[in-house]
Parts: sequence; structure tokens; C-alpha cells
Amino acid sequence: MNLTPSHKRTGTQASGTFRAGILGTGTNSSGTGILGTGTQASNAASPNYVTPDSIFGFLFGLMRPHLRLVAALIVFTVITLPHHPVQAQSLIPAFGEARSGTSGFQFTKIGADARSAGMGFSNMAVANDASSFYWNPALAAEAERSEFMLSHTQYFADISMEYASYLHRAGSFAIGGSLQYLNSGDMKETTEFMPFGTGRTFRTVHLSAGLTVSQKLTDLFSYGITVRYLMERIEEVELQTPAFDFGFFYRVGDTGLKFSVALNNFGFDASPSGETVRTTLNGDVVEDTFEDVSLPTRFIIATAYDVWQTDTFSAVITGQITNPSDNAEQFSMGTELGYMQQFFLRTGYQFGYDEIRFPSFGAGVKLPVMSQLIAADYSFSPYDRLGNLHRIGLRIQL
Repeated sequence: MNLTPSHKRTGTQASGTFRAGILGTGTNSSGTGILGTGTQASNAASPNYVTPDSIFGFLFGLMRPHLRLVAALIVFTVITLPHHPVQAQSLIPAFGEARSGTSGFQFTKIGADARSAGMGFSNMAVANDASSFYWNPALAAEAERSEFMLSHTQYFADISMEYASYLHRAGSFAIGGSLQYLNSGDMKETTEFMPFGTGRTFRTVHLSAGLTVSQKLTDLFSYGITVRYLMERIEEVELQTPAFDFGFFYRVGDTGLKFSVALNNFGFDASPSGETVRTTLNGDVVEDTFEDVSLPTRFIIATAYDVWQTDTFSAVITGQITNPSDNAEQFSMGTELGYMQQFFLRTGYQFGYDEIRFPSFGAGVKLPVMSQLIAADYSFSPYDRLGNLHRIGLRIQL
């Protein structure tokens, strides 16, 4: 039994300096380590070792003059490739298509915040606000201030989803909690024998509640973990199980390049409990035995690059690869343009989705109000046959 919200309704589902050469610079050379900045002292007789940061720095130094050209090409691709669906859908292999529909708790894959949706869900590497509890708990420690967030998603078939989270900064640590809630509302019950309704109604309820701890070990590296409680209820059948999110974040010095890795919804299968009545040719039958339901685990790798960063204008490009346990691999790209760090325009595109033919768009504004910063975000995501999704969000930085 596939306990998803669409089961009966929609039918779808350095801060520092890099070494000058590959082998280092010799005595008293400062460098950027894998996890942060530091200084290494050596004498003339000491050997020079090849280190991971020196190799990466050398390679990045070769690439850096061309990164803005690459960024421009990515933005051009986001805008133009969606008009060529064949090429867009074949960019990545669909190795996981055979796994579709093999897990429950599908509501946890519905993007929670408007900023991410406006960028085509490609911004995990720059989700350094209260939305990090949904994407990657490591980014919580990268938030500048404590923050409270509310988000509303107007989903398909008049279904709505709410998301709320609170992030509290405490030194190098960040702690907080999040709540994701989806309620289908009353729906008419139909059967094979009464396709226009039995006169009864039912609803589905879906809940995810999490607690997060994150730490910023250095200026360059942070990690985090989230413990979740997941619950789904359809009619009188209910599933409950714990789940875990793990994440890491790495900033490549002062180059503007960032990397983020996360594992979401990792945990145990859920055993349904309760019973439901089904009408058959032999009359009503009570079903109380169900198969265990697995979690929709996701492995996500994301990157972001600050193409332009001044007090007046900012531009960032983002990319993200998602490998779900129950579907094909997906790739998304996006960009965000900022003016005075107060007004923002966003766009992005998701590859590997049959229903997506056009980019998503979004906008945001962030203004000071007394001692707080209040940010409002909106996103518009068009789908081919299902319709359009609208998201709005409010963030209050304390």
C-alpha cells in the first residue's frame, strides 16, 4: 500500500592564501588547510610535501580566469535548454526509474521554502538560513544570526503544505527545530463499484518534526545532524518512524566556491498499523496487514560560486545533483541576483523530471525593521500537466 498524499487524489507523484606552486613555497609559508586556515613553519632543510590543498589551489588557479565565462554559459543553459525537452531529460541517466513508487513519506521530498523553489532546488550549498534544516543541517552553523522561518506551499489539487523552523546561534554551534506538515483536507471516497463516491470522506495527514545540531569547526568547514520523527496517516492506517539527516559544508577559501553534501531521510522501515475497509465482489473486507514502508533516502551533492560580489550587486550560480533511493537521478541549476543585499531575483531549472518543461522563478526582499531583518520570498514553479505551484515564505532574523 503506497501511503502518499497523492494516493487517491492526484495520481502523480582560502579564507587564506593558496600556496604558489604544487610543492609549496618553502620557509614560513602560510596556507589553507582542508578544514581551515593555519600557518606552517619550515626551514630550508625541510622537504616540501604535496598536500591536497596545494594541488586544489593550483588547479583552481588555472580555472579561475574562466569561471565567469562558465557561469554565463550555465545561466544561458538554464534559460534555453528547457525549450528542448529531449536534450534536457537525457542529460543524466535514469538509472533509478525502476525504483519509482517503492517508498513512503513522499511529502518529505516536497521542497519547503520559496527561495529554493525559485532557484530550481539547486541552492543547497547556499541555504545558510532556517531552510537548512530541510536541506543540509551543516548550513545552520553558517547562518549569520538566529532566525525564525515560516513557509507555505500551495500544492496540487488544493493540497497545502506548511513549514516552520527556528534556528538559534550559540557561538560556533547552531541548534533548532523544524516542522513540516501536509494535510490533504477532506476527500471523497470512491471505489471500483461506486466511482462517483460512497458518501464517505477521508483525509491524509503527514508530519515531519526534527531537532538539529550543527557546528562550525573553522571558517571553512561545518557539519550537522538532524533527528526526525516521521508520521503518515491515511484513513485509520498510520506509519511512524525515526529518520536522520547528515550534512557537511566546505568553503574553498576566499575563492567564492562552496560545496555541500547531505544524506536525508536515512533510517528504518516503517510498519503500518491500523485497519481499513475495502469493498470487493464478496462484500466488505477488513485489511489490517500491510507491507513495511521504506524511507525516501536522498544523497545530495551541491555547489555554488559567487560570480560577482560587491556592496551593490551580487550574483551566485548554483548546481545540485540528487540521487534518491526511489527514483531517477536529478540535476538542477539556478542563479540568484541581488541588489544592495536587499532585493533578489532568482531562476532555476530541474532536469530529470517529466513534468518540468520551463524554469522556475522567484523574488525576494530583505529589509531592516528596528533591530531585526525581515525577509519575504515568493516562487513560481510551472508544471506541464499538473499546473503551477506557488510558494511564499517569511524569515525574521533576530
